[in-house]
Amino acid sequence: MTSNIIVHTTFLIFTGGALLATAALYTRQSLIVAYILLGALLGPWGPWGDRLISDPALIKQIGDVGILFLLFLLGLHLHPQKLLGMIRKVTLLSVVSSLIFFSMGFGVAAAFGYSYLESSIVGAAIMFSSTIIGLKLLPTTILHHQHTGEVMISVLLFQDLIAIVVLLLVNGANTGGITLTDFALVGVALPAMIALAFLVERFVLIKLLRRFDRTQEYIFLLSIGWCLGLSMLGRLLGLSEEIGAFIAGVSLAASPIALYIAESLKPLRDFFLVMFFFSVGASFNFNYLHVVIIPAGILAVLILLIKPIVYYFLLRNIGESKQVSEEVGVRLGQASEFSLLVAGLALTNGMIGNRTGYMILATTIITFLVSSYVVVLRYPTPVALSDKMRRD
Repeated sequence: MTSNIIVHTTFLIFTGGALLATAALYTRQSLIVAYILLGALLGPWGPWGDRLISDPALIKQIGDVGILFLLFLLGLHLHPQKLLGMIRKVTLLSVVSSLIFFSMGFGVAAAFGYSYLESSIVGAAIMFSSTIIGLKLLPTTILHHQHTGEVMISVLLFQDLIAIVVLLLVNGANTGGITLTDFALVGVALPAMIALAFLVERFVLIKLLRRFDRTQEYIFLLSIGWCLGLSMLGRLLGLSEEIGAFIAGVSLAASPIALYIAESLKPLRDFFLVMFFFSVGASFNFNYLHVVIIPAGILAVLILLIKPIVYYFLLRNIGESKQVSEEVGVRLGQASEFSLLVAGLALTNGMIGNRTGYMILATTIITFLVSSYVVVLRYPTPVALSDKMRRD
């Protein structure tokens, strides 16, 4: 019975996705918009209710795997020494920008009558920019070998670390609070995981890759196993699956076979990312739309306008060029999938109500849609509307 549901759901998502994607390309729309719209149409709160797809949470769990593969592929293109230098450079930038965005979200929520705790959750949820939007629209063969890509990835990676702290705080509210030991464990776990990854790569993986590099199926399986293995280790150590996948990629970046692995996993990444964007659209309950549309709309407009400006001035302050600062700011000018994670955990813990949860979700969806449009129209992306701007 379960297998029938999965086949039925997959059929609806990809057949419907193909139809909407065709219409989107003919009308010069972003494919990401098509996937989110499809989720809204076929999801449990769409025109057909729950008669077509009744469990968007299952789809989201499947789609989250796409984020892991995305970060793994990005790590494959980044040399560890360069990445370390950039993270040091953007540390203060990430902290300052997060505080500014938190204040913005808190202020808007408080102005609309949300409680102090709910406003704090809203502020925490919109601190981050989307890894999946920012990097899905980042050409892997162009910007990754340029400074723009390195800056973006460094900012997003540091935000992931901040997000772990936020999630610890939110989860601690349900377990009676967190201690300094919890933070210390995270501080020890990250360098330990990095050291383990590079030791295994040097003494195990690289030897296996050299010995069996002619067997493509084996390289494919080994790469996926390494990515998902470190993802699970990251979760067990109190970090995140996303950071584990990224470390798995970076540890292989110096390998001569890294580019081959990256190319072979792209179709698999795209399969799961379609699921993710579909789940975002399917998870919104339209019964709450009239309640949250005004605060969500105002907060979304502020995010879309202020985030690029804040990133621009902070990047200029650390010596980045005008062109790089502007492009990075625009590409990071949206809410994040971490917004959905923070809201979901806070809702589960009883820290916020449905109104606050759907306000965060609506804000995230609006910024996803508008930001992807802006980026696709202004900068090179793998899904550009014109051949001149399309870069994979």
